[in-house]
Amino acid sequence: MWWCEELKTVLANEEVINGRSERGNHPCVRRPLKQWMLKITAYADRLLADLDGLDWPESIKIQQREWIGRSEGASIRFPLEVGGEVEVYTTRPDTLWGATFMVLAPEHPLVERIVTQGERAAVEAYAAAARSKSELERTELSKEKTGVFTGAYALNPLLDRDDPRARIPVWIADYVLWGYGTGAIMAVPGQDERDFEFARKHGLAVREVVQPPQGEKGLAEGACFSGEGVALASGPLDGLATPAAKARAIELLEQRGVGAKKTTYKLRDWLFSRQRYWGEPFPLVHLEDGTVVPLPDDALPVLLPAMDDFKPSPDGSAPLARAKDWVETREPKTGAKARRDTDTMPGWAGSCWYWLRFMDTANDKQPFSKEAEAYWGPVDLYVGGASHAVMHLLYARFWHKVFFDAGLVHTKEPFQKLFNQGMVTAFAYEDASGRLVASDEVETKGDGFARKGSGEQLFQIVTKMAKSLKNVVNPDDIIEEHGCDAFRLYEVFMGPLADSKPWNPRDIPGCRRFLERLWRVWVDEKSADPVRAQLRVDLTGEPTGESLALEKALARTLVRVEESFTHFNFNVAVAAFMTFVNEATKAPQALTRSQARRLLAALSPFAPHVAEELWQRMRCEGLCAAQPWPKADPRHAIDDEIDLPVQVNGKLRATPKAPKDAGKDQLEAVARAAVAAHLEGKEVLKVVVVPGRLVNFVVKG
Repeated sequence: MWWCEELKTVLANEEVINGRSERGNHPCVRRPLKQWMLKITAYADRLLADLDGLDWPESIKIQQREWIGRSEGASIRFPLEVGGEVEVYTTRPDTLWGATFMVLAPEHPLVERIVTQGERAAVEAYAAAARSKSELERTELSKEKTGVFTGAYALNPLLDRDDPRARIPVWIADYVLWGYGTGAIMAVPGQDERDFEFARKHGLAVREVVQPPQGEKGLAEGACFSGEGVALASGPLDGLATPAAKARAIELLEQRGVGAKKTTYKLRDWLFSRQRYWGEPFPLVHLEDGTVVPLPDDALPVLLPAMDDFKPSPDGSAPLARAKDWVETREPKTGAKARRDTDTMPGWAGSCWYWLRFMDTANDKQPFSKEAEAYWGPVDLYVGGASHAVMHLLYARFWHKVFFDAGLVHTKEPFQKLFNQGMVTAFAYEDASGRLVASDEVETKGDGFARKGSGEQLFQIVTKMAKSLKNVVNPDDIIEEHGCDAFRLYEVFMGPLADSKPWNPRDIPGCRRFLERLWRVWVDEKSADPVRAQLRVDLTGEPTGESLALEKALARTLVRVEESFTHFNFNVAVAAFMTFVNEATKAPQALTRSQARRLLAALSPFAPHVAEELWQRMRCEGLCAAQPWPKADPRHAIDDEIDLPVQVNGKLRATPKAPKDAGKDQLEAVARAAVAAHLEGKEVLKVVVVPGRLVNFVVKG
């Protein structure tokens, strides 16, 4: 775990940048700590298999599959010359004859025992430096493959002791992680790119034990081939294709008792301890004989003790360790002396099942009842950011499966459909190291930006809004100036839900002006009436004239609004409302009561306050939000007119309306009338009519 000595606390990976704490810029080191873990690895196969039945973006599924990282291979035990053995896991046991060195993680407990006296100083210095690097720095970001020889040797378990290839030097390198796999690898530089780079830098032997297929480069061309081919220089495996060679190698390992077939996962058990005051206490007690006992239901919940000082202790122990009267307790059933756990659970303890509580919030006896969960569950649609792919979404699936196994929920998965929304972005600032700086710590300096007090140069970037960056816009300020409905409309009008969008407050007044135009269509402000007279009368018969034109415009609007809920592009719905209101503004007296009711019902999810106010002014019964969803009349949903582009010598001169099914003669007549002024006094040499597309007059003079 990352440990910050200055802050006296464990930090998450994302809270450490370049080996220093995100807040305070203090040095951090990796330390082994005894912590509570949840065994998510026991659910790895189910978490993989059940992804196939989810309506989720494939990119999220891929991220979860890669995070779980299931692989099949072999566990191999290498004897050490100094005694004992070191275990490795490999997906390519067929390349064992090409192993020319081994690499241990600097934190591997064997390092201290096997390092020779002559190499000890270098090994200890290298290990100390590795502890200050993040896993990302040690693996993906590290271009230079550094390492130190321990002075020790291992023996290839499938080679005779007198074989010159059997003796393998043991190194340490920071690109091998103690927390992943066994913390040790067998290095086959002829068939692994990373090992190849390491071997070339440190002058280690490289042997080719897989013959590449025709056309692929191998060691003869100065390259490393990491794919499948045919085994060579591998004794009993020679001539076997890679799949068969893998199987044969595992057979040999099992026959000699030095290895076995094994499936592993990149996924690790879930660290569930925090050395903080806040958070749920663990409902467990430690007895004097070392056993840990769960508390009975009637002793729950375990509440935090009242404390005045929440800071970590100088020795790094959790703040709760100072609450002696709370820590020292007795086991309820036997009365035996016991000690409470002083760690607390992380925020995940609630965020991994909150949707279940939402199903039964009034229940004061249980978190949720079986009846409520059976009625509401599972969640039909989850809208959330892609940044949660391998955190909340994976942990929530695991938590839900544990509940399923316990008979508490009736589905194996919590969220059936997932939609990733884009982020609302804003300006933020970072220093030269890439560490983000809160906006209130920044001042303008000339044409650039600097940190207040120090004058350190900062760089402006565009990123998501975040409380920690203090670049969040307070919606209360927008609502006070423009109203809640204008704010709601602007949020969805910014663009499709899936896209990230920059916050631009200059566009908000446009949404307010739309609502003001809408209001004027309903309410004649020159009259004392609360709403236009025709909106209080239910008309019989089909609309005609201008009312028929509005009926067609409304049908098109309702189609676009309903489609926006399918495609999550609510900006299209707002644009459709704006188009309709523009049409209605030209003839507000033509808007019928039926049309007004249907439009308000569709508008209600977007601008509920204005919709309800106009609904009440029309003296309609009930709430607008409770009305049936309005459907477009199919007779009017398809426009029977088109906008006809009319050109003169290739230049657009007019766009009149024309019947959709008009023939060439009728289209030419409509076009001539629209551009009569441009044809006057000119000789028409040719008329090009493309039905449904355009009319072009080629003229002379």
